[in-house]
Amino acid sequence: MSLFSLTGLTVDVPGRRLLDGLTLDVPKGQLIALIGHNGSGKSTLLKTLARQIAPSGGAIRFDGRPIGAWAARDHARRLAFMPQTTPPADGMTVAELVALGRYPWHGALGRFGPDDARAVDRALAECGVAALAERLVDTLSGGERQRAWLAMMVAQGAETLLLDEPISALDISHAVEVMSLVRDMCHSQRRSALVVLHDVNMAARYADHVIALRRGQVVMQGPPSDLMQPRMLEQIYGLPMQVMLRPDGTPVAVPA
Repeated sequence: MSLFSLTGLTVDVPGRRLLDGLTLDVPKGQLIALIGHNGSGKSTLLKTLARQIAPSGGAIRFDGRPIGAWAARDHARRLAFMPQTTPPADGMTVAELVALGRYPWHGALGRFGPDDARAVDRALAECGVAALAERLVDTLSGGERQRAWLAMMVAQGAETLLLDEPISALDISHAVEVMSLVRDMCHSQRRSALVVLHDVNMAARYADHVIALRRGQVVMQGPPSDLMQPRMLEQIYGLPMQVMLRPDGTPVAVPA
């Protein structure tokens, strides 16, 4: 069964079509990179799958069911969304932030019980931020902060993670740290992650599957080996690209 099945998905805003009849199946249990030039529709697609944007036409099925058939709380228990810019967490510790992930399970007036505490502890450990639990979120480095937000999503119990440019503001070491963590979440914990990325080489290095958009349409979908071809890269990004091999055989794309 596919994670998401899209049929003729269209999203319009006044004077512009952002997604133009997308039909595709998003595989389950993998790290899927969503790539393309600026304005290609990547973030729009992610927000539509997260039910942040209503489609203008077409259909979406999530885990075999029409996406609109999911009750809001059930949807929140199964899927977690991280926007490009995370909300401020002024005065909040990492542990308090991660505990917010339990909201779909007990609601605003429900009690935070032992199951919630165990879920938070597991999430802190899995994301490598247990030692930072009492630190204020706004004192963390960029990479630490992203791992804290990922821990909140893990505490939520969501099996599907939608991440909009989670490494765009990070230096290379923290970007590698975050992408390694997300990949491990998929491969070791059987989660699914759909991640918007600008760096094609990071997509090729970490993704199991790649979906490329251009002008609101699907240009390619498949394994990273299909992406790392000069002709395909030029079709996606609109400029000549060449692919070189590192000593270990890993392909790297650079402008020609």
